[in-house]
Amino acid sequence: MDLTGSTIMILGGSGLVGHAVARRLLDFRPKQIVLVALYQHETEATARALAPYAGDTVLTVEHGDVYLPTALARGDRGSALADERSRRLLVDDVYGDLTEEVLARSFLVQLLTTHKPAAVVDAINTATAFAYQDVYTSTRQLLQRAAAGEADLAAIERHALTMPIPQLTRHMQILLEGLKRAGTRAYLKVGTSGTGGMGFNIPYTHSEERPSRTLLTKSAVAGAHTLLLYLLGRTPGGPATREIKPAAAIGWREITHGPVRRGGKPIELFDCPAPMPLAEAFAGREGWKSLGRPLESVFINMGENGLFAREEFATITALGQMEFITPEEIAEYVVFELQGYPTGKDVVAALDGATAGPTYRAGILREAAMQRLDALELRHKVRSVAFEMLGPPRLTKLLYEAYLWARLHPSVEDLAKADARALAAEAEDLLDRDSGLRAEIISVGIPIVTSDGTGLIRGPRVVVPPTAGEALGAAPRGWVDLRTANCQLWIDRAKAMVAQAGKRARGPQGSGSDEEWFAIEPSEPIVPWRMATWIFRVEDQGERSKR
Repeated sequence: MDLTGSTIMILGGSGLVGHAVARRLLDFRPKQIVLVALYQHETEATARALAPYAGDTVLTVEHGDVYLPTALARGDRGSALADERSRRLLVDDVYGDLTEEVLARSFLVQLLTTHKPAAVVDAINTATAFAYQDVYTSTRQLLQRAAAGEADLAAIERHALTMPIPQLTRHMQILLEGLKRAGTRAYLKVGTSGTGGMGFNIPYTHSEERPSRTLLTKSAVAGAHTLLLYLLGRTPGGPATREIKPAAAIGWREITHGPVRRGGKPIELFDCPAPMPLAEAFAGREGWKSLGRPLESVFINMGENGLFAREEFATITALGQMEFITPEEIAEYVVFELQGYPTGKDVVAALDGATAGPTYRAGILREAAMQRLDALELRHKVRSVAFEMLGPPRLTKLLYEAYLWARLHPSVEDLAKADARALAAEAEDLLDRDSGLRAEIISVGIPIVTSDGTGLIRGPRVVVPPTAGEALGAAPRGWVDLRTANCQLWIDRAKAMVAQAGKRARGPQGSGSDEEWFAIEPSEPIVPWRMATWIFRVEDQGERSKR
């Protein structure tokens, strides 16, 4: 894409990589760069540092937690977890349905729809953000509370909000909707390997374990994130998706002398003039004293990883350890990929090339399998429609409904001319006469709604239970529905298929390889799998985009 004159949003814009990316992008004179980071002072400081290079580019700053609803995005997560109402909101947003209300209150969605960036560069360390909420410690604490009879709802909710995969999954769902609504054309993630490119033998942890489970969870989340990006790149209507995954330590921001800070606060100097008796050293007695000044030294600022002393930096970057990569090199990869020049460093493209997709052999064998299934149906005088093992239940519902229409109408064109009330009555009569078909449908867990909507034919198992407060609310998701409105929906679908056929070219011009050779023709009989496939492709926009 052409970066000149575009609006580009950088998530994690105040970080080491985000800053370097912004600095490199300014060389292409974008119309606007939106810097988004957690804290206002960091974002504004980054904008000030970039201002001398900005020229006509507008530098816009936003701050807040993009993983939270707007009402909580600029507050402290700990405070949100402590507040019952805020905690309930977070639980609903992660574990509830993805409703319009959830999307509307998302800080990330609001950012995207407000600024409508052509491209988004996401330099937030998402894997760390979710994995380091530490589900392991939370689990131990919850079990202890349960053993003591103190595992109340609040404790369970707090624990649920430490689970990384549900949070990551919901974040990606929200991200996709936000990007689509903003019309964003390119999304590039700067990810992580979690271990700086090292394996299970990594010696750098903050725990007694080697390697720490929390660190490995970070790598696991990073891997899950990559696969979700792989799916995002295969989603029609979504942006072009890339991921650059540095597998080394990233550094650096500055080399200087001054107060050494941990978590933004100076490390206070203490002294312990005399040894304490070992039995008293951890018994609450203080044998140390503050020196009243901070630790000052020479250090190298490694961005989000903190301040390293000379010897720490030398160790971690030594040959055979993590070694390192500079943020400017990562920024160069980012810019090349945004421009459409492949760097060979895009993990999503690598997965596209390395995964085993559909094959020619399988396509040929599909025809043989279909012929064998047809022959067995004829021999045993049965019709094999659906067992509700593939899922979703809506597929079983659609296949059985299409089979009913196939029994009642000889072609798609004939169904398109049907009357909805008559179709409902005919289908109900068919199921009344064909007890075997009726038993088959309800035995796999799909109930049947009668034509007047007042009765339900069901077996002991119902795959999709009724919606609370609305008896027939579950019907569209997994019940064979004989009501007039649903019959009319099928008639309208048949009309749409006929209309599509009418738009297709006829004659020699319509016989090229660009034709949809397997499209449904009006005169063809109703085939359940073809009808369901049409619904998934056309109505649900659920078509595969890559092979």
